[in-house]
This record gives sequence, C-alpha cells and structure tokens, in this order.
Amino acid sequence: MTDPSAEPPVPLRVAVAEDGALFREGLVLLLEATGHHVVGAVDDGDKLAALIERTPVDVAVLDIRMPPEPDGGLTTARRLRALHPRTGLLLLSHYAEAHYLMEILKIGTEAIGYRLKDRISSADALRDTVRRVSAGEIVIEPVVAAHLVGSPAGQPDELGSLTGREAEVLRLMAEGRSNSGIARELFLSPKAVEKNVAAIFAKLNLPTDATSHHRRVLAVLTYLRARREG
Repeated sequence: MTDPSAEPPVPLRVAVAEDGALFREGLVLLLEATGHHVVGAVDDGDKLAALIERTPVDVAVLDIRMPPEPDGGLTTARRLRALHPRTGLLLLSHYAEAHYLMEILKIGTEAIGYRLKDRISSADALRDTVRRVSAGEIVIEPVVAAHLVGSPAGQPDELGSLTGREAEVLRLMAEGRSNSGIARELFLSPKAVEKNVAAIFAKLNLPTDATSHHRRVLAVLTYLRARREG
C-alpha cells in the first residue's frame, strides 16, 4: 500500500514579477524545476496585478525594487493583499533592510515572505519558501532575523531582560517557526519552548487578552522596532 505522505505535493500556481530579465528567467526555471506551474512572468507591478486579475495564483513572487516606482514591489504587494487576500506574497531583495521588513509586516503576518535573492538561488530553498508562504506562514530571511533580533544590548529594559535562550526563541519566531519547529532547531522539549515563549510575552508586557498568534507577531514587531530605533 502506498504511503500518502510519500506522494509528491500538488504543484502551486505562481506568478513572477522581476525587472531583471536574467534573474526573472532564472526564477521561472527554478520554479518549474520544483514542479510548480508559472502562469506568467512580468517586469513590473502593474503587469503583475493585471495578470493575477485574469489568472488567480497561489503565490506571487515580487522583486521589492521594481517599477512602477523605486519600491514598486511593496506597493504592488499592498495592492494584491487588499484585492486577493488569499494569495501568498514572496518579496525578494538583494539587501537585508530593516525598513523593508517593517513595511512587509505592515502588509500582513500570514502567507507572506521576505527573502534575499542570493539565498533562494537553489531549487530546494525556493521550493520550501514558496510552499511555506502558500501554507499561510510568514517566512523571514534568517540572516535578516539574526541581524535585527540578535542582540539585546543597548535595547529597552524589557528587551534587555531576555535571556540568551529567549532571544534565540524570539529569533526563530521571527522566521515564522512554530513551537515544534523551534523545539527541533534548539533541541528543546515542546514544554521548554512554551515556557520561553510565555516568558517573552511577559517580559515584553504584551496584552494577555490577545491570541497567542497575535502576541507572537507583537513580540517580533516590538523587538524589530526597538532594533531599528536603537
């Protein structure tokens, strides 16, 4: 009897917007190599919006810095999230910029990702990222999370009070990891992760009446804002 878990995943419908012709062609080749169906590849945000209006997709892959303006990918992502809230958004950049991450988090905290172009140049990395975004996760480039969430030194008291372990847990939360994913990464028990997450919520004085998911987002936002302003 065939194990259902061994069956290949269903291909996703993906649209690409990237103004660099060579990188755009490379993305299409990688996506198709991973079994996804690329419905179209265009060079600006307006064309992407028109494409998705005609042909709905599971995930849109966008360059942050592309027409119709310097940061046209962000503008287009806001537009797509308003018009097609169920479409996953994967934004790409050459640079790990704090303000890009902050703007992306304002767009949403579900089915959205921010990755560096040189980190998704392999089929495996791109396949994993696109599937996680399609599944509703927030996927943040690990190096961005590490830079922005890495050190509590010089930050407000409630952030500086985090232990080293709690800072590690928060960094992985910023990458969109679940508690079970954090447990595997740090070789902890699920209960130990839960205790660290609860301690983070308490030390950041997050509202107790908010949902756990909402408090996770608030924790990451608090940390990143403090890092940016510090």
